[in-house]
Amino acid sequence: MRRLQKLAATMAAVAVVALAGGCGGGGSGSKASKNPVGNPAAGSGTPTAGGAASSSSSAAPSTSSSSSSAAVVVIKPAANTSDADPASQIQVSVANGKLTSVTAQLSGGGAVAGALDASGASWTSANPVGIGHTYLVTAVATGDDGKQQTVTSQFTTAKPANVYTGTYTPDNGTTFGIAQPVSITFDKPIPDKAAVEKQLTVTSDPPVDGAWHWFGSQRVDWRPQQYWAAGTKVTLHMRLDGVKSGSLYGKQNRDATFTIGRALVATMDADAHKMTVTTGGKTTTLLTSSGKPGFETWNGTMTVLEKDQDIRMNSTTVNIFGVNAYDIPHVYWAVRLTPSGTFVHGAPWNEGKFGKVNGSHGCIGLSSSDAEWFFNQVIPGDPVTVVNSKDTVKPDNGFGDWNLSWADWTAGSALH
Repeated sequence: MRRLQKLAATMAAVAVVALAGGCGGGGSGSKASKNPVGNPAAGSGTPTAGGAASSSSSAAPSTSSSSSSAAVVVIKPAANTSDADPASQIQVSVANGKLTSVTAQLSGGGAVAGALDASGASWTSANPVGIGHTYLVTAVATGDDGKQQTVTSQFTTAKPANVYTGTYTPDNGTTFGIAQPVSITFDKPIPDKAAVEKQLTVTSDPPVDGAWHWFGSQRVDWRPQQYWAAGTKVTLHMRLDGVKSGSLYGKQNRDATFTIGRALVATMDADAHKMTVTTGGKTTTLLTSSGKPGFETWNGTMTVLEKDQDIRMNSTTVNIFGVNAYDIPHVYWAVRLTPSGTFVHGAPWNEGKFGKVNGSHGCIGLSSSDAEWFFNQVIPGDPVTVVNSKDTVKPDNGFGDWNLSWADWTAGSALH
């Protein structure tokens, strides 16, 4: 009888902790959930609330449901791991009891978001653990024997060489016009676009529906169905640290918030040789000269990309040679609409043509005074729509995103 009592006491005091590889959102800026995950670092799980010393084991925990059994907690990635897969997630499970709390702390950063399942049997981090991070995970469980176990684990994630990064626009803290999409260009082709797109979200205040659209394998844009409302606050959330795409790993977690400014819409009629600019409830009409035959200005909606008060325009940069070649050292009040060379700018050499005929090589020309006025009115992201011209601008020529129907736009999502 004494031997049986001694054996029961011994069983109630033992907790086995096994640690293995896992994945968790490991970037700065991650928000803690109800059960946040903690700081990454390498080490074996260690019970700290009266449990016996832990053993580093990958064996599955016992599934015994005996009411006298102690909790058995398993944390993955395993304690003391120094090269955990960046694409894995942190996973904590318990047998013979329930998890009461789990925290995971990123070294030098904040708590990691995660979720405890309804039964209290497991906890999983929201995002991959990412590249080159150290975590400290602390799990508290109550066993069927009524006793509490606290187990900790520290591990570090690997630093693979094959990574991808994205350059995004707009930048944090900027202001753009109502037609500005969110755009990301990656430095390498993305093999698994769906895996990446799942980790990219856009939120706004007020809320608006929108979708991602891929232009090839390196650029993805997000826009709403209609233009933004003036004053909208928009935030891009990138959670790509550790996200695997083919053999590549992402390494960026970013949040960038920009503001939509006042509403301005410009429309240029190539047949009428006029452009209307509507903003603040007022419409201003400007006389124009757009592309002459053979050099027609693009039809469709283009978005202001940048402004230069004084630039040089050389036709060789847009593949125009011979009798139509030009080289103008100073072009003033230049508003770029496409990377392919479409501008709205001052064109004093076309004086006498404004409002009468089209005489440019594809740009929208204005008198010097009108060009200066337009330059001072517009900001990047403002839409400029051309009608009654020839050939619609391609949607990936700058931000010609708005020239796709909504059905065609959403069809370009990898998750469609």
